[in-house]
Amino acid sequence: MRILVISDIHANLAAFEAVLADAQGDWDYVWCLGDVVGYGPDPNECCELLRTLPHLCLAGNHDWAALGRLDIRTFNADARRAVQWTRDTLTPENTAYLAALPTTFVLGNYTLAHGSPREPVWEYILDPLIAALNFPHFETPYCLVGHTHTPILFQLADDRGDTDAIQPIYREGRPLNGHRLIINPGSVGQPRDSNSDAAYGILTMQEAVFEHRRVPYPIGVTQEKMRRLEMPERLITRLEHGW
Repeated sequence: MRILVISDIHANLAAFEAVLADAQGDWDYVWCLGDVVGYGPDPNECCELLRTLPHLCLAGNHDWAALGRLDIRTFNADARRAVQWTRDTLTPENTAYLAALPTTFVLGNYTLAHGSPREPVWEYILDPLIAALNFPHFETPYCLVGHTHTPILFQLADDRGDTDAIQPIYREGRPLNGHRLIINPGSVGQPRDSNSDAAYGILTMQEAVFEHRRVPYPIGVTQEKMRRLEMPERLITRLEHGW
């Protein structure tokens, strides 16, 4: 089985559609690691497109924020404005869909979380030290996470907990070889690694091979929607810079 692994769509329909077009249906199922909504102009459209696909989806922090499950005073001012707009815009059906999402999932050799296995909704695995602290919190060989918006792999190197950060090589399948790994596919709708292209992954489950991918999308389409909705300019500009 081949899995389309996506995360952090962030209500960016143009990016989501570009990922689906690039993947060309060469997958059997979708794993979405959370944050379907937040920041972007298309929360209902992204929920509805995802719901048409064979998939499972986890709850992310922006999904919870849109449901009122997080104190958004911890968000910056621009993010708070986007959260409030999203709350006001989501349909009852899509609100109910987000409300039913789990925070973690285990499927065979794979543990899924939005942020981390230790703190599924909120923790950012930004470096090898934080990754090392998370390996004891899942039992499977592999864990898939999102939240940081940065494609990367963290590999447990030895029994002492030493952990290596491995940068992805795009469109080249990487055999996982039984090493304990935390894998981040990056963000579909709001990359933050100075690369504006949408990011996703393809996992071949039986062979345990993961392939990071990037694809450009019409950023201006999303930006124009955001400007019409009078969203914060910083959120609009950042899309073209990948930060």
